[in-house]
Amino acid sequence: MEIPDHVLDCRDDLCPGPVIKVAKTLKTLAVNQVLEVHATDPGALPDMEALAKQTGQQILGVAQEADYVRILIRRLR
Repeated sequence: MEIPDHVLDCRDDLCPGPVIKVAKTLKTLAVNQVLEVHATDPGALPDMEALAKQTGQQILGVAQEADYVRILIRRLR
C-alpha cells in the first residue's frame, strides 16, 4: 500500500460521520495526495467507495486490521 500524505482517524464514528469527515479532508489535500482513513463503522467502506465514485477519487487499497478497516484514497481532482 502507498504511504499516505494524511491519516484520518474515524474509529468509533458512526454513519454519516466518517464520510462527511473524509469529504471535508479530501478538499484540503492537493491533487494526487493520498488519504488514509481508519474506520470501525461497518458501512464505512461502501460509503467511501460511493464517495470516491461520486467525486472522481480513487480507492487505492483496503486492509482489514484487527479492530478497524484502513482505506487509502487518492485525490484525483
